[in-house]
Amino acid sequence: MMKRMLFMIGLVVLVSCMIIGCEPIPLMNSSSSSSNSPQPETTGMYLQGEEPVGIVDSNIESIQSTRQITLGYSQLGSESDWRRANTASVIESAKEAGITLLFENAEQSQEKQFEAIRSFIQQKVDVIAISPVVQSGWEPILLEVKQAGIPVIISDRSVNVSDSSLYVTFIGSDFYDEGRKAGKYLLDKMKDKPGPIGIVELQGTIDSSPTVDRKNGFREIIASRSDLKILKSRPANFTLEEGKRVMESFLEEQNNDIDVLFSHNDDMALGAIEAIEQVGLRPGIDIVIISVDGTRKSFEMMVEGKINAVVECNPLLGMNLMQAVKEIMGGKNLPKRIVLPESIYTQAVAEREVNNRKY
Repeated sequence: MMKRMLFMIGLVVLVSCMIIGCEPIPLMNSSSSSSNSPQPETTGMYLQGEEPVGIVDSNIESIQSTRQITLGYSQLGSESDWRRANTASVIESAKEAGITLLFENAEQSQEKQFEAIRSFIQQKVDVIAISPVVQSGWEPILLEVKQAGIPVIISDRSVNVSDSSLYVTFIGSDFYDEGRKAGKYLLDKMKDKPGPIGIVELQGTIDSSPTVDRKNGFREIIASRSDLKILKSRPANFTLEEGKRVMESFLEEQNNDIDVLFSHNDDMALGAIEAIEQVGLRPGIDIVIISVDGTRKSFEMMVEGKINAVVECNPLLGMNLMQAVKEIMGGKNLPKRIVLPESIYTQAVAEREVNNRKY
């Protein structure tokens, strides 16, 4: 009887709503919104101000990630402390930058550098960096690299090419200015000493850019004094052993006429110091010694009074090289020449600076 009465009441209400119109009455409470606006789907989309919800497009991660860069680097050798510090800087900086480094040491052979570069082309590296043994003979191989579509960075030593588009940029020192700095120091050192003043010069590798430029920059400056005479100038290939041997020959040939030694790098100067001491002369006093590089050993020799001045040539180019690689891969334009700031140090500051040397 009760069920029949409830059914009749419900039927009356339903008929009334159909006649006059009314909002439907919810049968139970709900926490969901009653808004008529559509709700966003959660699959493959982001809600504004929220973390990704549901399944994210599988292509997003690959689009956002950076492809691993591969750098092929042809190092000219390991002839000196400077060069070994340069190599270590490149290897460590590549690791820090997350760049895959293919490293080849040519051990002073341009032919081996050509072989390494062709190997890099075959392996389809992204960028090739070269520290050239000598400055001539590079145009044909660089043309091969250009035709392969691989950008080239010249590091430390420069190259002589008629087409500058064969490489993107040069990163290194101004060797000509280093020679000028050495010459200026000598003029100041000898300003009160009457001539003639005899000079011997230990050159680096024949036809290498530091040898050519340091020699020419030095001569430009000392030309202002006609009584500064270069007695002998010979290559010693940037090594301590050859520096000692060539200095021994200078001493045999010139002996008491030598007042100054200009060495194109520290290793050769260290070898020359041994030769000078062997004949009973005092390096830094009987023979003024000017060197180029700025290694810790040369600073220690300045502290001992055996080297008078060192022109800085910074080997720690790795960070600059990796930055250039990344910018090239990012499509940025680089200046044709990137030169690092460098200085000259004398005995007056050597003791204060020796512990600051990183190589």
